[in-house]
Amino acid sequence: MAAIGVMPEMNGLKQKSRRSAVTLILTVLTSSQSILIVWSKRAGKYEYSVTTANFLVEALKCALSLAALVRIWRKDGVTDDNRLSTTWDEVKVYPIPAALYLVKNLLQYYIFAYVDAPGYQILKNLNIISTGVLYQIILKRKLTEIQWAAFILLCAGCTTAQLNPSSDHVLQTPLQGWVMAIVMALLSGFAGVYTEAIIKKRPSRNINVQNFWLYVFGMIFNAFAIMTQDFDAVMNDGFFHGYTLITVLMILNHALSGIAVSMVMKYADNIVKVYSTSVAMLLTAVVSVFLFGFHLSLAFFLGSTVVSVAIYLHSTSKARR
Repeated sequence: MAAIGVMPEMNGLKQKSRRSAVTLILTVLTSSQSILIVWSKRAGKYEYSVTTANFLVEALKCALSLAALVRIWRKDGVTDDNRLSTTWDEVKVYPIPAALYLVKNLLQYYIFAYVDAPGYQILKNLNIISTGVLYQIILKRKLTEIQWAAFILLCAGCTTAQLNPSSDHVLQTPLQGWVMAIVMALLSGFAGVYTEAIIKKRPSRNINVQNFWLYVFGMIFNAFAIMTQDFDAVMNDGFFHGYTLITVLMILNHALSGIAVSMVMKYADNIVKVYSTSVAMLLTAVVSVFLFGFHLSLAFFLGSTVVSVAIYLHSTSKARR
């Protein structure tokens, strides 16, 4: 009887430790993402090709998905739901989100000409609004009153965090930065909702197979971007020209972030994402103080707090079908 009582307790401790590990990993990856991008610049410029960096991110994610599939094949064998061979009708839907992610990921580098790392960490939460609205339009999920209120709070928090009392300009981020942040939010939201619609169209299909094909098209589009945007630089200076240890860490961070989100879905819940996002905003700001001389103002602290509350309200209020 004592042994039976110990088993649930052991499982509970194991689940708790797993949840804590996932929370820590996601927080570190989220907070370091913008820091690594800014840190990878030299004299305000990227000495490496951002298109090659994006290509390697997609290639690494594709390899990780394939490695996960190989593990499943060895354990459970090859089935209709986990085999890579497929039809064009299934695959033809992936180029759309892959193209959207391509543009969004490229903008992610160029927005840092207008915003700092903490500012980006705040503004990228705008994709919660675009995702929520697109959920209602595409997937027919009606938003609750609390979620709409959360969107208003989120906008207020983002604006408050950008207030600049020490300058003639009211907001720290110029109009170009806001426009790019909004475009990125729309692209990220639409790509995310579209991808979810694809996944739910065939729910029994293994997620690693679906990710594999998404990343394959991501590699194809990024290869096209290299050919059109950085072909001469790559041919003359080499594919890895300008790469440093920080660049490599940045690529690893981008690739592993997607895996971490999958781990959250499997081992944790939305509260973990809320906690990680909230802590990451402040952690990014604190680290930026030492690395980039960022001024941690009261406006930023209050704004990030309001954004955290908005994310919590949105995550805990389920959309009605």
